[in-house]
Amino acid sequence: MVKGDRLEKELCISEAAIQERVQVLAKKISSDYEGEEPVLIGVLNGAVFFFADLMRAIRIPTKMDFVRAISYGSQMESSGSVRLTKDVEIPIAGKPVILVEDIVDSGLTLSYLKEVFEQRGASSLKICALIDKLERKEKDVFVDYCGFQIQEGFLVGYGLDCNEEYRYFPEIYRLK
Repeated sequence: MVKGDRLEKELCISEAAIQERVQVLAKKISSDYEGEEPVLIGVLNGAVFFFADLMRAIRIPTKMDFVRAISYGSQMESSGSVRLTKDVEIPIAGKPVILVEDIVDSGLTLSYLKEVFEQRGASSLKICALIDKLERKEKDVFVDYCGFQIQEGFLVGYGLDCNEEYRYFPEIYRLK
């Protein structure tokens, strides 16, 4: 158990395990998209660390962009609605798209984004998430490239935050 500034947390996924899994996911994406140039779209802000490590490990040409969708605000539970606050800037019509997310929790954000990008004419759309959390699913979203499945808990570190705190940890903790 590690005492934080204000909250207690326990180690859930080590830095070494994260980096090993990123390499596995990147290898699979590189193999699946050989001969293509997928557009990877990172979901801000939480996915930035995972997105950067994944992009560096992929061994095929890719394009990258970001989108920001908000469903949490400063709460520890989803508000139930999704709002797009930053849109992609490169065209995706006719291109294979991979949405890169830090965590699939309620499924609302990725369900919303998947629908948006399918309507915009992506030739294919897959989801890559570092963590697929199994509790509290409101929308069933299939994660094509999954780093880890976690049953429950509020997670912080490696980009995941609680009210904009704890993103900087290189490992992932479960808040107590």
